[in-house]
Amino acid sequence: MSSDLFDAFAYNLQIRIVFMQKTTLVKDKEIVRSWHQIDASQFTLGRLASQVAHLLSGKHKTTYSRHQDQGDFVVVVNVGKLKLSTPVKKATAKTYFRYSGYSGGLKKESLEVKFKKDPEGVVRHAVQGMLDSNRLRKLKLRRLKIVEGSEHKYPVNHKS
Repeated sequence: MSSDLFDAFAYNLQIRIVFMQKTTLVKDKEIVRSWHQIDASQFTLGRLASQVAHLLSGKHKTTYSRHQDQGDFVVVVNVGKLKLSTPVKKATAKTYFRYSGYSGGLKKESLEVKFKKDPEGVVRHAVQGMLDSNRLRKLKLRRLKIVEGSEHKYPVNHKS
């Protein structure tokens, strides 16, 4: 009985031997960045922000690695025609805060007011919230181009 137990234990050890694959890291000179164009009129704010953050981070690439900035350029067009999931409720209920640092310096703004003044800022704020908060976030946000109309000056390879 004890030899059967020993054989089963030895068999399990043999099965657990796994062949390791080599991890290849892409050098900064080898990173290829392409341009993507996304039409904001087809998406709601949150779904647009998550898709843009996915492309900016480079998670769609097979060489993705969290500590490297391998993302692509993203151009978001037609930001003025962006949809909200529940337009009436969300436009009044969602609030953006700014604080100047002084006492009494807290400023509140609803989504409706902020979107009328600066629709590009609303999208940039949503995408920023979807990205990891580390040193690479500022570099990723530099590759985000937001255009209110449908015409822009950026080269585009892929349209989503």
